[in-house]
Amino acid sequence: MENDVVVVMVPFIAQGHLNQLLHLTRLLSTYNLTVHIVGTATHNRQAKLRIHGWNDHNSNTNIHFHEFETPEFESPPPNPNSSTKFPSHLIPSFKASTHLRQPFAKLLDEISNTARRVVVIHDFLMSTVVQDVVSFPNVEAYVFSCASAFTMFSYIWERKGRPCLDDVESYTQLTKIPSLQYLNPQEFLEFAYPNAVCQTFNSGNIFDTCKVFDAKFIDYISKEGFCGSTKQWALGPFNPVSINNNKDPRKRHKSLEWLDKQAQDSVIYVAFGSKTSFSNEQIRELAIGLENSGQKFIWVLRDADKGDIFKGGGRNIELPKGFEERVEGKGLVVKEWAPQLEVLAHSATGGFMSHCGWNSSMESITMGVPIAAWPMHSDQPRNAILITDVLKIGVNVGDWGRGGEVVTSSVIEETIRKLMNSDEGNDMRKRAKKLGEDVRQSIGEGGATRIEIDAFVTHIMRE
Repeated sequence: MENDVVVVMVPFIAQGHLNQLLHLTRLLSTYNLTVHIVGTATHNRQAKLRIHGWNDHNSNTNIHFHEFETPEFESPPPNPNSSTKFPSHLIPSFKASTHLRQPFAKLLDEISNTARRVVVIHDFLMSTVVQDVVSFPNVEAYVFSCASAFTMFSYIWERKGRPCLDDVESYTQLTKIPSLQYLNPQEFLEFAYPNAVCQTFNSGNIFDTCKVFDAKFIDYISKEGFCGSTKQWALGPFNPVSINNNKDPRKRHKSLEWLDKQAQDSVIYVAFGSKTSFSNEQIRELAIGLENSGQKFIWVLRDADKGDIFKGGGRNIELPKGFEERVEGKGLVVKEWAPQLEVLAHSATGGFMSHCGWNSSMESITMGVPIAAWPMHSDQPRNAILITDVLKIGVNVGDWGRGGEVVTSSVIEETIRKLMNSDEGNDMRKRAKKLGEDVRQSIGEGGATRIEIDAFVTHIMRE
C-alpha cells in the first residue's frame, strides 16, 4: 500500500467550525500524517482566506483540499431585526452541504484502496454526509463537537431531566444555564436531528478543549457516553499558541499597527463573530456605550456572513453621526474581517467583548484575555456560563437572558468599566492570564494537550 494511515477531515461549513478543523489539520500534519479536507469550493476558499496564525498552510505538502460543487441555493440576507439572533439565513447553505455525501463516498473509496487505515474526523453536523464510512472495513470515524466539554455535558444533563450531581459546585453552575429562549429554530433542529446517525459508527469524540480547565466535564462525558462512544479526546487548543508578530507594514493589518501604539492591557476588543447581525438601534447603543466608557477599543463592525461570502452586495451599516471623528485616537472601527487571534495575542489587548462562540472563547482563553460575555444563540449562553461562573474570567453584559431586547448604552458602558477599570476586572485579568499561560504550556512536551494529541495519534496509528 502507498500510505499507512490517512486522515480525512470533513468540517461543517459555518466559519467557526471551519476554522477549528483547519487548525486541527495543521496540528495532525506535524505528525507527518497525510490529511485530506473535504468541503464545498466556496467554503474551502473561505476557510483558507480567513485562517490566521498559520503562515505556511499553502505550502504544506501533507494537506490536500478537495473542493466539490453543491447545488445552487437561495440564501436571504441576514435579518438584523429578527426577534432571535440565530442566523436562519444560513440554513439553505447548511442544507446544500448535505450534497457532499456522494463525492465524499467516492473519495473515500479511492483513498481506502491505498491506505492501511483511513481516519475520518467529521463535524457532528456532517454526520449524514459521512455515514457511508460503514461500507469500508478499514475506515473509522471520529466526531468533532464544536463546543466545550462543559457545554456538551450540559446538553446530556438537560436530556436526563437536570438531575442532582454529587459535585454541588458543578450542579449550581449548570442550573444557571438558560434554555427555552435560546433554543435553535425548528428548521435548524430538523436539519440537525438526522446527524444523530453518528452513534452507529462513532469510534470516539474530539473536542477543541483543554484538560487544564475542562477535565472534570470530559470525565463526566466519558462516564455518560456521547454520540455512541465513551472515548473522549481533548486535543485543544487547536489554534496556534505562538503568534509571529510580523512588523512588515505590507503584511500587517491596520488594527495591529494601531495596537502597537497603545499601552499594555489598555484596549478592549469588540467582535461578535461571523453569524451575528445587530439592529441599527443596537449598533447605536453599542457605539454610545463605547464612547462614554472612555476606554480605548477596537470594534469589528461587520454584518453576519451570507451563505456565500464572495457574492457582492450587503448592508451598509451606519454609525451615529460624527462617531468615528469623535473617537479618533481613542478607538478604531474595523469594517472588514480582522485577524482576531493576533489581536487577542497583542499585549495591548486587555479585554474582549464577545458573543462567546466557542472558537472565539477558546482563542481568548488561550491568549489570556478576560471576556465581557454577550451570547446570542445556540451553545453561546452555555459557553458564557463556563467563562463567567466556572472559570471566573469574565463578566456578563447586562442581563442577556432576556433574549431579543436591546442592551442599552449605559449597561454596555458599565460592563466595559467593570472589566477594564475595576479591582474585580483586574482580578479576572490576572486569572485569565494565568489560565492562558497554563493552556499554552499544555501544548509543550509533557503538557496535558501534548499527551492527549500524542495518545490520539498513537491510537489511530496502531497496528
